[in-house]
Amino acid sequence: MRFQTRLAFRVSQIKNGTPFPSQFQASRLFCHHHHSEQHQKWSSSFGIAFDIDGVILRGRVPVGGSPQALKRLYGENGGGIPESQRALELTDLLGVKILPSQVLQGHSPFKNLLKRYENQLIVATGKGEPAYVMSEYGFKKVLSVDEYASLFENIDPVAQYKKWTTKQVSNRTNRTLTENMKPRYNVASEAVKAVFVVSDPVDWGRDIQVLCDILRSGGLPGQENGHQPPLYFAADDLEYQAAFPSKRLGMGAFRMALESIFNRIHHDALKYTTFGKPNPPVFQNAEAVLNQLQLFCQTEANLKECGNPGSFPLNTLYMIGDNPSVDVKGAQQAGNSWFSILTRTGVFRGEHNDAEFPADMVVNTVEEAVEYILQRERDRECISRGNFES
Repeated sequence: MRFQTRLAFRVSQIKNGTPFPSQFQASRLFCHHHHSEQHQKWSSSFGIAFDIDGVILRGRVPVGGSPQALKRLYGENGGGIPESQRALELTDLLGVKILPSQVLQGHSPFKNLLKRYENQLIVATGKGEPAYVMSEYGFKKVLSVDEYASLFENIDPVAQYKKWTTKQVSNRTNRTLTENMKPRYNVASEAVKAVFVVSDPVDWGRDIQVLCDILRSGGLPGQENGHQPPLYFAADDLEYQAAFPSKRLGMGAFRMALESIFNRIHHDALKYTTFGKPNPPVFQNAEAVLNQLQLFCQTEANLKECGNPGSFPLNTLYMIGDNPSVDVKGAQQAGNSWFSILTRTGVFRGEHNDAEFPADMVVNTVEEAVEYILQRERDRECISRGNFES
């Protein structure tokens, strides 16, 4: 499951076993921070990180009782689009209000590279609107691979056979030229300083060709070999579960294809940086967002919305996912505060736990996972208080 979209929530109150949330977070990852108070403060709090593809959604269809599970937590979490747009999409699909601040996508960490590349020419590729995403993050000089390729005659030797893209790129290029009278950048002399794979590429053949041109020429396609510009991937999942019954090839598969070809045609091996699960920084970032929501709810202005959560630390962070090699492995690497729950609604379909990366708990659906978490936390709280009433 891809961690490419992530969300975080914070639940702040529970009455009669029903959580009343305030917001908090998590390729897709969706986090829910939970803190509860009735008349007495709970002595612990916990966060929940939801993977989206295969756990919350399959394609655009909710699965595993996800709307019901999230509504319990709220009192009522793929990439290539800005967090604000993804939040609206999830709100519509799940029937639960999702705020942009609660959404963390695989490409969200690219924001941290703004200082380095803010005024440098960069190229972004992937489905959706990768250049728009990077522009929203503050990058000043960014071109999509579609627009970049359109500025080089014959860079894609089979472009004439791609009628579905030729018309689209032509219209976009004509509109750009009409509005600006000339290309925005002189790509023949201004080198690309970095390449960002924001989401799953659509035209693998064209993208591999153009990226190889950029990367082996030092950022000036058509030139002799030069120093490779940095290359960044928002995720590295080999496969993920979408609407089709069988698993689909993910960004990791594209990376492998690009790397294999580049290493055959260039004297130096491809260098790249990947984000997304199971890399520990992803889980560290999710935990940081949850803690930020904790602080948000502690401010006087937000006490009405969040209840009075106090200053309890997050004792447990739950990772609900469907892919043992990314969700469970990532949670295991992130530290003892993480508790992994594996669902059978996506990549994992086994009768028993995964042999290589066994989760702390295996359930059928996300609804069962949420029920397990709430019951587990109620039991732990009762034990801590010496009160065993439900």
